[in-house]
Amino acid sequence: MASSLAFGQKKEIEKHFSEKDAISEFTYLASDELMGRDPARPEMKLAYTFIADQLEKAGANPLNGAEGFYQNIPFRLSSPPKSGTMKIGESEFSQGKNLLVLDGKSFSGDYELIDLGFGLEEDFSGKDVKGKIVVTNVGAPNKINPNQLFAEGRSKATRAKEAGAVALIERFNIPSVPWQMISGFLNRAQMSIDQGAASDLPYIWVEDVKNELVGDKLKSAQVDVAGKVNTPVEGKNVVAWIEGTDPSLKNEFILLSAHYDHVGVGTPDAEGDSIYNGARDNAVGTVAVINAAKYFAKNPPKRSVLFALWTAEEKGLLGSGYFANNPLIPLNQIVYNLNIDNAGYNDTSIITVIGLGRTNADFLIEEAVAEFGITAKADPSPEQGLYDRSDNVNFARKGIPAPSFTLGFTAFDDEINKYYHKAADEVDSFDLDYAQLYWKSYILSAEKIANWDQKPTWVAGDKYEEIGKELYGTK
Repeated sequence: MASSLAFGQKKEIEKHFSEKDAISEFTYLASDELMGRDPARPEMKLAYTFIADQLEKAGANPLNGAEGFYQNIPFRLSSPPKSGTMKIGESEFSQGKNLLVLDGKSFSGDYELIDLGFGLEEDFSGKDVKGKIVVTNVGAPNKINPNQLFAEGRSKATRAKEAGAVALIERFNIPSVPWQMISGFLNRAQMSIDQGAASDLPYIWVEDVKNELVGDKLKSAQVDVAGKVNTPVEGKNVVAWIEGTDPSLKNEFILLSAHYDHVGVGTPDAEGDSIYNGARDNAVGTVAVINAAKYFAKNPPKRSVLFALWTAEEKGLLGSGYFANNPLIPLNQIVYNLNIDNAGYNDTSIITVIGLGRTNADFLIEEAVAEFGITAKADPSPEQGLYDRSDNVNFARKGIPAPSFTLGFTAFDDEINKYYHKAADEVDSFDLDYAQLYWKSYILSAEKIANWDQKPTWVAGDKYEEIGKELYGTK
């Protein structure tokens, strides 16, 4: 009985799936016209308008609290200053060399420094920082991956502003991450979520791998930061939902998500192509979610389905992070997130699921992809930290079971790197037969989970198990 039901579901997907339309959507989203879907570029409007139109035409519903099919996000683009110098004791720093002004306004003068360790709430407690520059270590104990560094920094900037400080300096003292690499990446315009007054606070990183900026060397600083430009940018997550059919289970949501942005225009390749089209990363995932909405609008499952196309993933998981912190559906009603992010593929016989085996519902993904003659495999490159580098982690950290459904890869090899964040990542170089299997097996995976009579949970011992129990009140 179960196998015949599964076969029936597969037949329904095959029947309702328009390969021609899906490829057309794929081709448009990865076209030169969209200029690489950079959230800071005006062409981004073409992308989010197109996606919202597809969801509306499919018959999906707008969410309460959204503006139509959009969740608006106040972004801020902060460009490096024209000049930036600082002297602390005998140490001299200059913008782009051993100093990075990441955000805030121009400022200059002599200021007293106060060292607050990691800048946690307890570090600020009882300290007088008014009119002073707060100095902290970058990140926090056990929080040193890139996304955590910025999240912690923003929190510290808010604390420092509220306490009356004039600036925040973080000592970059993580020896495992080369400063040269960090400097090359960050000495350019940076996008962040506008925090209002806290975003105007000068936020600076200085190189201090040898931990020399301590004690008596931290009395005062002479600062001159000039020509700082900050620009507001309109950001939009595209969101919609379809109500489930089961009187009880329809109050639970399966979140189907993918980021639709990419890296825009970059260094020209050997052929002179400078548009980074992002077919693999992540137009193919965007098309999967659009077509899931088309299918579920005609074939609603027992649980309700939430569709989300995130913006600014490439800028630090900003769009999904904003939704996770400003949810339009209570997070404890979202019982599973089947996210999509991609770098590329090198094995068309598999689907790679980042986080496979970490939730009790993952066997349903294995069953679904097998229906289409392919195999679900776990992450082959855990050293890359892919689970914590994609949008799914913003929901995992809240307690929501959240794997990523990715194109099949067996290693981060030359075949992946040939296209990853390169101008060559175009539809013309994509195996479209494999794309069909990928899209359809994603829809079937989502359908199986949305109809499952059990509630998805983290497996025992997973690092997100406890926060999951707190979210759903099952402790």
